[in-house]
Amino acid sequence: MKMAVEFERVLGYFDEDGDGKISASELRHRLGLMGGEILQREAEMAIEALDSDGDGLLSLEDFVVLMEGGGTEDEKMKDMREAFNLYDTEGTGFITPKSLKRMLSKLGESKTIDECKMMITQFDLNGDGLISFDEFVVMMQ
Repeated sequence: MKMAVEFERVLGYFDEDGDGKISASELRHRLGLMGGEILQREAEMAIEALDSDGDGLLSLEDFVVLMEGGGTEDEKMKDMREAFNLYDTEGTGFITPKSLKRMLSKLGESKTIDECKMMITQFDLNGDGLISFDEFVVMMQ
């Protein structure tokens, strides 16, 4: 249940016009704001590949399928790496309290650094105060 709320929040971030679905241009624009680059045609192809009802938009159900993963283990790990990189805003190879705060802010969630530190400790398996990619994978499963 908690995961569904997270998916809705992320979908809401991408859904600029509030129609409950993500268009190719919304996908492209929001990825651009997060530092990613995708061509309009690439965004259209991604939506087309995931669109279950043929309306040219990514619905919450499509988004959940994407996030919960169909596909091969390699594709899932690639998706995990891309998701991790969104949070690793400092390029350190770790999610830090500062980078977590920044990403949560982009998703509309306001947290203090101390709150982010507490969130990290829940999944910080080696106690270094950071989330590594391996810890992120464990957290997402």
